[in-house]
Amino acid sequence: MGLLVKTLSLQSYRNFREREVSFSPATTILVGRNAVGKTNTVEALQMLTAGHSFRHPTPAEQVLEGAEQARIGARLEGDGRVIDVACEISPGRRRFTKNGKKCVAADLSETLMSVLFCPDDLSLVKGGAANRRGELDDFGCEANRGYSKLLSAYLRAVEQRNRLLRDEYPDPSLLAAWDASVAVGGATLLQARCRLYRRLSEKIEQIYENIGGGEKLTCSYKSTVADDPLSLSRDDLADVFLARLEAARDIDLRRQQTTIGPHRDDAIFAIEGRDARAFGSQGQQRSIVLALKMAEVLVSAEVTGSRPLLLLDDVMSELDEGRRQSVIEFAQRGIQTVITTTNLGYFTKELLDSSLVVSFSE
Repeated sequence: MGLLVKTLSLQSYRNFREREVSFSPATTILVGRNAVGKTNTVEALQMLTAGHSFRHPTPAEQVLEGAEQARIGARLEGDGRVIDVACEISPGRRRFTKNGKKCVAADLSETLMSVLFCPDDLSLVKGGAANRRGELDDFGCEANRGYSKLLSAYLRAVEQRNRLLRDEYPDPSLLAAWDASVAVGGATLLQARCRLYRRLSEKIEQIYENIGGGEKLTCSYKSTVADDPLSLSRDDLADVFLARLEAARDIDLRRQQTTIGPHRDDAIFAIEGRDARAFGSQGQQRSIVLALKMAEVLVSAEVTGSRPLLLLDDVMSELDEGRRQSVIEFAQRGIQTVITTTNLGYFTKELLDSSLVVSFSE
């Protein structure tokens, strides 16, 4: 079964002076008008399961105005275990704990992963490549701490190289050293990202076919380094990457930035052979995002051996009836789900009867 969220406590957090919320092991629906704290509750759950917030706030933004610090805590239960996770937030920092002992944010997803679906995600397909890279990397970091280390090391190397490129007269020997560092780290990250995307893609394509009326979706990865990064050994890929960096050096010097590497790659979705970003309807694009989120839930379960917490923040109002039903049917496959909404009319009587409905008011 795995761990489930039993309760969440909020103290001086965002708009809450003090609030405790209990959750169903199945579906919990948080209902209320806008700006009453539903999304703040989802954010707290994500903080305590992923170690970060989709809003990317400063610590000060999460502390109730007039308070010195905030605290959020969750009790997780399952498989005979009880685990308390918490985060104390002051204007200058966040401090995470697990069963009262200090831990780092990355420890939390190893305890219980979460997958969030919010309205901003609906622009993943039609938005820029950075959105799709970010989605893959955020999921990779939550699923595997080693992925997070690879990403951080690579981005640091790229930034150091970029700083050198911005010098008026960059030292050629230093630039060569950073080329090598970027190539080795980038090759390792690129292969990890491609393996993750391949694993997700298989499920995304299957799910999309089911919810897209039989349309065929193809997922591919567009690399600036090599056509098929997984067909090469890591060392060979690093050599190819290094050669590409050297070939692009004049361009990079003019632009004062590194133009080759995983930080410039993209994930491509094509429906019946046509790029969904350019030719897909809004409904098709939203079905792709929906399939991606469902695939993340399934891969999370494979990686950790237990189902993640599914957080659906105000997406029901953005989906048509058919896609809402697809989400609900998926969530009812033994996945603990938290849904926020302003309108219970989006849900069937059967779902409401089997769910815990929590009302929020001003």
